[in-house]
Amino acid sequence: MKKIAAGEFKARCLAIMDTVRDSGEPVLITKHGKPVAKLVPAGKNTDEIFGYMVGKVRVVGDIVGPVTPLEDWETQ
Repeated sequence: MKKIAAGEFKARCLAIMDTVRDSGEPVLITKHGKPVAKLVPAGKNTDEIFGYMVGKVRVVGDIVGPVTPLEDWETQ
């Protein structure tokens, strides 16, 4: 993990943010040699509505037909 002084981070913060995003390596920001913050890449946005359940469900059997046989249904 890279370490960078707060003053240097302040001067080059946009470039450092781009580097963290591209490399995935976090950066530890220090003040007077002591760690004060860590800049880590943001995770992938998981708010997607389409496809978020891909691979989590398995269909077994007939999903269109009735659950019980038609003979068990009462008719009037």
